[in-house]
Amino acid sequence: MSLSIKFGVSTWLFTSPFQTSSIEELFPKIAAMGFDVVEIAVEDPALIDGQAVKEALAKYKLKAIICGAFGPTRDLTSEDPSIHEVCFKYIADCLDLCVLWNIKFFAGPMYSAVGKARMLLPEQRKEEWNLAVRNLKKVCEMAEERGLQIALEPLNRFESDLVNTASDVVRMIDDIDHPAAKIILDGFHMNIEEPNIEEAIKLAGDKLIHVQVAENYRGTPGTGQTNWAAYRRGLEAINYTGTVSIESFTPDNKELAQAVCIWRPLAQSQDKFASEGLAFLKKWAQ
Repeated sequence: MSLSIKFGVSTWLFTSPFQTSSIEELFPKIAAMGFDVVEIAVEDPALIDGQAVKEALAKYKLKAIICGAFGPTRDLTSEDPSIHEVCFKYIADCLDLCVLWNIKFFAGPMYSAVGKARMLLPEQRKEEWNLAVRNLKKVCEMAEERGLQIALEPLNRFESDLVNTASDVVRMIDDIDHPAAKIILDGFHMNIEEPNIEEAIKLAGDKLIHVQVAENYRGTPGTGQTNWAAYRRGLEAINYTGTVSIESFTPDNKELAQAVCIWRPLAQSQDKFASEGLAFLKKWAQ
């Protein structure tokens, strides 16, 4: 039986940062390739004309998802409360875009800053965990006020020391104890951290509302060592009906490429990455 899913692609595969001028370059191409969803990586909401995006989504018959970017100035585990406020403002702006674009959730590793990977004493790690939980409860309240949810994303050990696995994110959601707190799983990180991808997906269960994929080396789906059969079994077991999005990164933006350690092109072109990845995923889902 076919998976009842939609197929998406991240704007990060093509450009960074996404801005209003990106619309006419990306949306017609993404629609023509056959994607259902454009996953918009919102690095700076001030660069985006929300109404223009809304009109373009309708024009090209695309749905949208928003994934956030969390660096040192958006760190909910920072010792500096003013940084929390900057992060809350950014999240509020993204949630407002969700409302405008008729998106039901905001996704990303919003519990801490990406790249914050340290060897900490257990007491300090517990303090940061509890701080993240308290601040994410506020984020959940912000989302609930708008009729939305949030999707928390585990990252691999080289990018986060707080939430690395499905087990970690389930524990965090249990501690947050708010109905708006849900899960996004990213296959690249899972390939590093999970002993059993199928069981990780089953553990996330009905809290899993978004899935991102790329190959084990962050390349085109279907060209590497990923256990795609395990992904399928896991998604079938939980009756997943959301979006599966291709997420990787353009090597053309040097700052972004350095941040995600992409030192060489991972495909002949980013367009081929997207189109060939989609062809593989559609066959995989049949």
